[in-house]
Amino acid sequence: MKTQMLRFYVSSTDVVEHNSVYEAIAYAAKRYGLMGCTIYKGIMGYGSSCNLHSDKFWELNTKFPVTVEIVDDKEKLDGFIDEIRQLIEALPKGCLVTRQDVDIVIRKVGKQR
Repeated sequence: MKTQMLRFYVSSTDVVEHNSVYEAIAYAAKRYGLMGCTIYKGIMGYGSSCNLHSDKFWELNTKFPVTVEIVDDKEKLDGFIDEIRQLIEALPKGCLVTRQDVDIVIRKVGKQR
């Protein structure tokens, strides 16, 4: 099955209406009916601000990189991007969104809860 992956690179401190931006993206993806969404906490990284952030235990800083990955077909992802474009463009800090082709090798759908 030919699909695509949409990937958002954000910071743990980025917020939208008092919620973290990564949560806002995940909930929007769920409401939009996308196939799947996973959020990863980064150990270390930097973005366009060029400030390097790490999750070392001795640092008081709670800022760390976060990646949100969403997989679905191109047309659904196009619609989703249009749906959340305003949210992303309104972010006061940087954000990077990428897309790439992926091949789903196995997709076993589980029971809904």
